[in-house]
Amino acid sequence: MGNHTGYEDFILMGFLMQREAEILLATVLIAVYILTLLGNTVVLFITSTNSSLHTPMYFFLGNLSILDLAFSTVTVPSLLRGLLSGAKTISFASCMAQSYFYFFLATVEYFLLTSMSYDRYVAICNPLRYPIIMNGQVCVQLVLVCWLGGFISVLYPTIMITKFSYCKSHVIDHFFCDSEPLLKLSCTDTGLIQIITFLLSTMVILCSLVLTLISYAYIVSTILAIPTDTGRKKAFNTCASHLTLFLMAVSISILLYVIPSKKSALGARKVPALLSSIVNPFLSPFVYTLRNDLVKGILQGIFGQGKATETQKLRKLLMNHA
Repeated sequence: MGNHTGYEDFILMGFLMQREAEILLATVLIAVYILTLLGNTVVLFITSTNSSLHTPMYFFLGNLSILDLAFSTVTVPSLLRGLLSGAKTISFASCMAQSYFYFFLATVEYFLLTSMSYDRYVAICNPLRYPIIMNGQVCVQLVLVCWLGGFISVLYPTIMITKFSYCKSHVIDHFFCDSEPLLKLSCTDTGLIQIITFLLSTMVILCSLVLTLISYAYIVSTILAIPTDTGRKKAFNTCASHLTLFLMAVSISILLYVIPSKKSALGARKVPALLSSIVNPFLSPFVYTLRNDLVKGILQGIFGQGKATETQKLRKLLMNHA
């Protein structure tokens, strides 16, 4: 480890604020994190146990919930630890692992959201062939490509970063081990890895954006051709949630990793990174799944089962008495 860095641990600077503000931020993060865990866990439970939700769309949403659970867990617990206890040190190995999993999961998210846009394209533009095109084997293959693609694309840059020598400082100006502030601590020439990471980030984000926009161009043209307002509204509602969160994720990532860092201070990256770590994983289950009428009906059936049983018993008693 001494060959990699002059310090045994890094220090995550996090957010420079008063103690009262740290406690307030920690309280908000705890509430959002708990809701994120609950929301995504509920989605996983109902999509895996209810046969009526064993469809391609909910298969992708189940994988998205797994992704959101992991993605928020990569950064939020360590941030809460720093805010509540003041312990902001992180070991070299933990820092490298955090950096890898953050970018690995973020990459998988883009691949998965792009696959979901294709699923929506087939469902709206080719509804009669949808069960054939999006069969179980195709869905599994798409998801495997998403996870393997994210794993492979981030692996080589991370290996290169672990071999650098970090002797300028041990203080990372961020709340997690982001690549840009981490590389600024290195005594090694980081020009090549910065080019590689920039090109990879640009390729992943912009390719996902282009493919998604192409899918939605066909989707919008098909929706506009639907003769009834009710049909157009129903078709649009199936896509609005996905498109909204996808564009929000893309906007944050372009600001963070596609726009060159020389044009923006590193400190300005903290808030967008925090939003990326907590907002999308928090909103995803509520926007995509839990507000869906079918899912709400299933949840009402689960939580209202006891009440419904008592009502049925009362009705039987009344009928027998009559």
